[in-house]
Amino acid sequence: MLSIDPESLSERENYKFLIGSIIPRPIAFVTSISKDGVLNGAPFSYFNIVSSNPPLISLSIQRSGGRQKDTARNIIESKEFVVHIVDEQNVEKINKTAANLPPNESEIDLANLTPVESVRISVPGVKEAKIRMECLLEHSLELGGLDTTGCDLIIGKVVQFHIESDIYQNGRIDPRGLAAVSRLAGINYAKIGEIFDLDRPK
Repeated sequence: MLSIDPESLSERENYKFLIGSIIPRPIAFVTSISKDGVLNGAPFSYFNIVSSNPPLISLSIQRSGGRQKDTARNIIESKEFVVHIVDEQNVEKINKTAANLPPNESEIDLANLTPVESVRISVPGVKEAKIRMECLLEHSLELGGLDTTGCDLIIGKVVQFHIESDIYQNGRIDPRGLAAVSRLAGINYAKIGEIFDLDRPK
């Protein structure tokens, strides 16, 4: 087995090692609004649950050359955002939103996604997602090395859930009905595969 010191690798090599190892990763499609009123949308796979009481989720939004991305800046300024689960039906449209657009252009328009009003916050979601979560900013942290900030870690509190009724029964979500897709490395994605059960030890 190889043993590698991450400090001996470049940032790109560390990136490739991490995204190739930590798989599959859930994908959050995040909508946010700029101070000029532009609806921004972008996918992120550094995304997970932090807590269920209160319901908190995390996004790590990587910087490029120390430069903050539009989504992070919008969330930190407005304190609001919407997280959507990426699924087999919307993944191709969501992939289009990963394009590098200037801050005054909307990825929602580019991908022909349909904005839908939120209940508790001012940021719209998109209709094409089977699950969306309205969030308020709980915490934001700048993380990185001594010379540059590598990412903005966003912790959001979910204040409203939205889910298609036919995939939600008795408080449980049908994973096959949701058909979430996950991120691997490079241009690779994965669907829900074989599902198996294991009893938890008592």
